[in-house]
Amino acid sequence: MEKSFVIVESPSKAKTINKYLGKEFLVEASVGHIKNLPKSKLSVDIENGFDVVYETIEGKEEVIERLRGKAAKAKHVYIATDPDREGEAIAAHIADEIKDVNKSIKRVLFHEITADGIRDGMAHPKHIDKNLVLSQQARRAMDRIVGYKVSPFIWKTFFYGLSAGRVQSVALRLICEREKAIKGFIPEEYWSITGDFQTQHGDYFLAKLFKVAGEDPKIPDETTARGYVADIQKQSFEVTSIDRKPIKRNPPAPFITSTLQQEAARRLRFSAKRTMMLAQKLYEGVELGEEGMTGLITYMRTDSTRLSGEAVAHVREYIYESYGKEYVPKEARLYKKGKASQDAHEAIRPTSTKFSPKFVKKYVDKDIYALYELIWNRFVACQMSAAQFEQISVDVQGGDYLFRATDQLSLFRGFLQVYDDMMEENGSESDDADPTSKIPTNIGVGQKTQVRNVIPRQHFTKPPGRYTESSLVKDLEALGIGRPSTYALIVSTVLDRKYVEQNERKLYATELGIQVNGLLVKYFPEIFNVKFTAQLEEELDTIASGKQNYLKVMQDFYEPFHHAAEKAHSLASNIKKSLQEKTGEICEVCGRPMVVKWGRNGRFMACSGYPECKNTKPLAEDQEKHQHVAGIKCELCGGDMIVKGGRFGTFLGCSNYPTCKNTKPISMGIKCPKCKEGELIERKTKKGRRTFYGCSRYPDCDFASWDKPVNEPCRTCGNPYVVMKYSQAKGEYLICPECKQELTKEEMVISA
Repeated sequence: MEKSFVIVESPSKAKTINKYLGKEFLVEASVGHIKNLPKSKLSVDIENGFDVVYETIEGKEEVIERLRGKAAKAKHVYIATDPDREGEAIAAHIADEIKDVNKSIKRVLFHEITADGIRDGMAHPKHIDKNLVLSQQARRAMDRIVGYKVSPFIWKTFFYGLSAGRVQSVALRLICEREKAIKGFIPEEYWSITGDFQTQHGDYFLAKLFKVAGEDPKIPDETTARGYVADIQKQSFEVTSIDRKPIKRNPPAPFITSTLQQEAARRLRFSAKRTMMLAQKLYEGVELGEEGMTGLITYMRTDSTRLSGEAVAHVREYIYESYGKEYVPKEARLYKKGKASQDAHEAIRPTSTKFSPKFVKKYVDKDIYALYELIWNRFVACQMSAAQFEQISVDVQGGDYLFRATDQLSLFRGFLQVYDDMMEENGSESDDADPTSKIPTNIGVGQKTQVRNVIPRQHFTKPPGRYTESSLVKDLEALGIGRPSTYALIVSTVLDRKYVEQNERKLYATELGIQVNGLLVKYFPEIFNVKFTAQLEEELDTIASGKQNYLKVMQDFYEPFHHAAEKAHSLASNIKKSLQEKTGEICEVCGRPMVVKWGRNGRFMACSGYPECKNTKPLAEDQEKHQHVAGIKCELCGGDMIVKGGRFGTFLGCSNYPTCKNTKPISMGIKCPKCKEGELIERKTKKGRRTFYGCSRYPDCDFASWDKPVNEPCRTCGNPYVVMKYSQAKGEYLICPECKQELTKEEMVISA
């Protein structure tokens, strides 16, 4: 009997779908894209309608032959790649390869990998959406043109290997502008005053100075504050008003891609890239014991908060049974669609209330579980009753001075039973926040109160907070830059290029990033512009909807870009010279002046006579920072070995460089616990983003540790070293990697 042939991208997705379709269908995976733009050439024919030339990805020839062979024998072919632009492009490439062996090709969309989702997709087959394919092609063409025209400009002005991206460079601009705002911020002093009051019943409460003679208090300095304090202490106070009002707090909307990335970053400390990788697994399916491969969430690249009526009915029933009828609102909650929302998919939600986090936990690893629980709780909460509070405001008047105390009493937790509030990033109570207290329950209007103490507090205005991955994604979405499928890539790209560094989850523009951004903004002001980039995103959407054609959008983009690129390239050599600062030092090899240049590892001094003279050395400040005599002699020439900084961390190099180029790793003084022969050394990952610690005998020994080894024995089990870890709750602490016994730094100092 002839079978129908279903083609998807991933093997895990194929396995899950095969479970539901049965014996009449054969399911195979293309394992992602089968075609791509070649790396070595532009492949966008600008003169001929911006036609894009794809080539088969190396190693995918066998995949294509396998798909063609099975398609030739199939009754029908269904291409079920992901339901978005990228998936549509993959579907189009697959269809081009098999259309000559089978004419019966249909496109099916699975918004969730469940029995119902697959049944619905197979019942409504479509043709491949050419407009959606062209929209994806336009994005690729624009990105390729920008990369191929701007990256060489950056090479000419800085160094070879740097790159620029159409959207990523705008994200870099946001980070650099925030960096500039922080560095240029001038704090302003101001003061607040808190009164410590006692009621006639002997109860105490704190209230903040709210008005002075009916006006907002302006307290710019300590002298003014002390003057107010002295006058306030002379006044007699009484309670003049008590305002009690009920307030409701409604639950947040179900997750879309951007909000999932933001919350996973804040609550779980996941990067946007990791969040999407885990979400992809949850969508495609995980092994659930007797249930087999099961898709646990709906499609994770979405900008819509829409929920299906069936899903809402099921979760309302679940809430009723699990929490009680008072937790179920009279009517299902509907959430407004965002201005830029395409509404192509539902919100991100669990595929079935049958698979609770408790049920799933024993089958999955902790990170997948944590993300699934987050998605589950947000979905359940979004259809629960509002949380109810009583807000209490008490005014205490004495002369011209009005103090106000506020408090909030929880009456009904509602959705907070499932999805508790969490402070916004940088929104937790700071060290200079005014003290607060509970308002006494027996307080009444007209009661006399005694001011026991008046507390002046100094404050300073604060600069804008640094971006985190979470807040950057939030701003990108608000500004209309990028789409759900691109947010994670945007963030990871600026980090990979070393334009941005991440420290304690905050994003810092590097010196290189600031310099590159300055050039791009100066010479491509219209292209790397927030408004222009957002407008292009809208135009890509109009291609997808059929409102504009591919050629018109590409021409509108290319004309201003081409003129800017031509001008920038003509000035590149002069720009490079302007970036080379004079040092006042003379080359010890040829006697010409030394200048500052940029290289892969940052700025350095080089001879202005290059390429005739290739003498280089670190900047003076870097020599002080990274180089010192290590007390070790070079075994080749007898010179001092000094500590240097390189792409993959610090190392020992001969002080007679470049005459002697001897180098060796810096030992941490700890024998490798695996091979017992080598010593542990500090190393960097290939992209240089993370530090780790490995054996000096690599690749013969592959021991590696993310945690920094400390050359102290464990007092419990005798292991020759411990490692340093960090958590927000504990700060830095030491722990034995063998017996897991913790030891604080203070205890280590005492024991030493």
